[in-house]
Amino acid sequence: MDSLNKLIAIIFLLFSLNGFAQIRIITSKTDNINANKIDQALTTIITSKPDTISYWSSKSVVGLDVSEMAFVNWSAGGTSAISGLVRGQFKWDYKDDNQVWATELICRYGMNKQEGIEVRKTEDVLRLNSTYGYRTNPTSNWYHSGKLNFNTQFTDGYKYPNTTDPISRPFAPAYVFLGVGSEYINKPEKLNAYLSPLTLKSTMVLDQKLANAGAYGVQKAVYDASGNLISKGKKSKTELGILATSYLEREIINNVILKNRLTLYTDYLHNFGNIDVDWQLYADLKVNDYIKSNIGLNLVYDEDIDVIKEENGVKINEGSKVQLKQILGIGFEYVF
Repeated sequence: MDSLNKLIAIIFLLFSLNGFAQIRIITSKTDNINANKIDQALTTIITSKPDTISYWSSKSVVGLDVSEMAFVNWSAGGTSAISGLVRGQFKWDYKDDNQVWATELICRYGMNKQEGIEVRKTEDVLRLNSTYGYRTNPTSNWYHSGKLNFNTQFTDGYKYPNTTDPISRPFAPAYVFLGVGSEYINKPEKLNAYLSPLTLKSTMVLDQKLANAGAYGVQKAVYDASGNLISKGKKSKTELGILATSYLEREIINNVILKNRLTLYTDYLHNFGNIDVDWQLYADLKVNDYIKSNIGLNLVYDEDIDVIKEENGVKINEGSKVQLKQILGIGFEYVF
């Protein structure tokens, strides 16, 4: 009888242990299922998080324009020539509900080679424009703005055929405009208009030889009756006046984009009302995504820039005049 009771007890114990093991297995499986559900929920929450909003945008355009003319036994005559122009325009823009900050870097450099004549520069521009604006009303197109413009060139410029004495050099001249005012910005219409009643204009001529000659309106050097230098020419000139600028970009017909940029400035203290003008009018004609032609016109008037002519080895100062430059080219362009 005792043996039977011991056997029953052992069988009961085995069944109890087996049931407990099954309960542990079920509990473990349940824990794994719950853990998987938690992981899936966390993954859903993480992946459904909205992307970070970026207020910055950028656009870069680089291009190469080439024109060539060749003559071989051409009865009507002519001179073989090849011209090239490298250009780049880089824009960085920041915009939120109340602020805008637009920065633009423009680079242009062109050269021409004619048969029997040395290589000559045809275009040389290094320009930086940066404007910061703030508005209190998110729906208004008017901003309280500060503007910085900088303009100079890459290499020496000459009055050809004289290639010995440069008439301009890097940072000679260089122009800096710094002011505050109001700006109207209409992005959909691609229209900007800026007016500053308080703008500082600084003209720098960092080449002493040009500064001594009083180039670009700086105070020239003083010499005695024997031609000995008494005092060097000033390397800078500062003015305070009114600046107005505008920019308009419009597709006038299919694949023809017109760009108009105008800058007007007058000084309060020196000959107020005499307006310096820089007007640039360009038309881009799109052939496809990589080939474009462009035609442009640049008109400049600055009373501080004199036109110098040379006749029979004698230099004649004709004073300030309207300057005009026309551009026509076709080439490759890459936008990124």
